[in-house]
Amino acid sequence: MQHGAIPLFSIPGRSSLVVRLIAILLVLPHLVWAQPSSSPIILGQSCALTGPAKNLGLEMRAGLLAAFAHINDLGGIKGRPIRLISLDDGYEPDKAARNTLRLINDEKVFLLIGEVGTPTSKAVIPIIEEYKIPFFAPFSGAELLRTPFRRYVINVRASYYQEMEKLASYLVDDQKIERISCFYQNDSYGFDGLNGLQLALARRGMKLVSKGTYERNTLAVMGSLRDIYQGNPEAVVLVGAYPACAEFIKLSKTKIDPDLRFYNISFVGTESLRQALGTYGQNVVVSQVVPNPANDSIPLIREYKKSMKRYQHDAPITFTSLEGYLAGKLFAKIGRAVKGELTRESFISTMHETGTFDLGGIVLRFGPDDHQGLDDTHLTAIYPVIVELDIQQAGAANQ
Repeated sequence: MQHGAIPLFSIPGRSSLVVRLIAILLVLPHLVWAQPSSSPIILGQSCALTGPAKNLGLEMRAGLLAAFAHINDLGGIKGRPIRLISLDDGYEPDKAARNTLRLINDEKVFLLIGEVGTPTSKAVIPIIEEYKIPFFAPFSGAELLRTPFRRYVINVRASYYQEMEKLASYLVDDQKIERISCFYQNDSYGFDGLNGLQLALARRGMKLVSKGTYERNTLAVMGSLRDIYQGNPEAVVLVGAYPACAEFIKLSKTKIDPDLRFYNISFVGTESLRQALGTYGQNVVVSQVVPNPANDSIPLIREYKKSMKRYQHDAPITFTSLEGYLAGKLFAKIGRAVKGELTRESFISTMHETGTFDLGGIVLRFGPDDHQGLDDTHLTAIYPVIVELDIQQAGAANQ
């Protein structure tokens, strides 16, 4: 010590000051660690971005991106932005499985969101169960995503069985139609819809008069056209993607009867089907699992339209992109409700514990044994414009 220097601890009050500084230095690392990380939350999506079913994937992706951009502008999830990585699977199961492994192992995604299709979802279920990674809001109403119950599968939409019950209720109970046929895709999606329709008809003591099938990602429908009309149906229920369904409907109206009635389930892609059919869209009805995007009385729909205009202005306003937006909002709502560290298990547990999520006029409910947020279905006519129908109005759509 130099001559005349005053020892540090001999300065009045300095001892207590040093103690406080040391205490702060000891606590500081923990304070910094406890702050929300600014690293992005990476989500993965495998869907059709090319090929015959591409509109479904592009629209689902657009809705998700609009939701995440809006959420990020508001601070993300506890300061963390959401980033979406979308990979093209062309609506083919093998590609979906490869994409899923890449998203999990290489991209290190937090969860998978917005998968499009039943056969693609079926291909990745063993993977998500092996890795215990949430499979969130797939664009599919397949029963295999609901039964048996799977902890890591979280559905937003109603099931195809519920959609088929709505269609059967209208066709049989309301319209008194007795001769019904089914046109379906020759894979797990088509089989699921077919089975749902047969069960709904069986509850009414009825059977299909005929059925016909086609191969995924093709327009080869002539064989099914012959098979179905051998049964002389009054109405045909279709379980397919929009290109094949549009082809079948147009051929039916030009070669068989221009006044035939057709009923599709939601996966078809309502706006894409309407555009593909043009004037052939008369007497065509689609069941829906989310509200009509034209319904501006719902706050979430008003927000969705503003976000799409701001962040995804080139993408169309459709039922599919609305479903994507809803899925993105729900993810953020659950994520923000997590107390403590955001992990896959805390995300699922928080969804169970919170139970009810109001996204702005659209309410989803979950529980420890219930991973389907919505149960509502409704009908829409698609020509000349998309109009929501109730059972009484639905008859007028076919006049």
